[in-house]
Amino acid sequence: MPAKPGKIERYDYEYEHHGVRNLNVCFEPLMGQRFVRITERRTMQDFAQCMKWLVDEVYPDAKIIQLVLDNLNTHKPASLYETFPPEEAQHILKKLNFHHTPKHGSWLNMAEIELSVINRRLKSHIPDEQMLMVEIQAMIEDRNSNRATVNWQFRTSDAHFKLKRLYPSISD
Repeated sequence: MPAKPGKIERYDYEYEHHGVRNLNVCFEPLMGQRFVRITERRTMQDFAQCMKWLVDEVYPDAKIIQLVLDNLNTHKPASLYETFPPEEAQHILKKLNFHHTPKHGSWLNMAEIELSVINRRLKSHIPDEQMLMVEIQAMIEDRNSNRATVNWQFRTSDAHFKLKRLYPSISD
């Protein structure tokens, strides 16, 4: 604000938004390996491309890939049919087995824990996409080389207690 009689010139901080990016995190907890894809958006097509990449490039020899996913609207087989011809969608889907966490239970997904680790380690402001890619790649390489895994302490018995409304009674 310009100076006025009796008041000095003042400046206000204005945050310059350089955009946002979506991270697709695939985490193999028993091996301590994770893979991250960065996309501009979070669309059905982005999810489908990630699944194709997982099937064709990351695990091309796998017979079946078990996926634990939250209930995001893009995390469904329809995304593959929206993106690829039916034959390609079927080729990808036959190698994937989707397991969805309960509604409001994405905290049960270890990939969410990995996202939290990434978020905490990132600098508060990253000026551009190239720097974001460099930062995340370095972090992922470090965690993978150290075979960092999640100290998962939520057991089936905990699930039956904490999520009892979602599980059938064992005694029935």
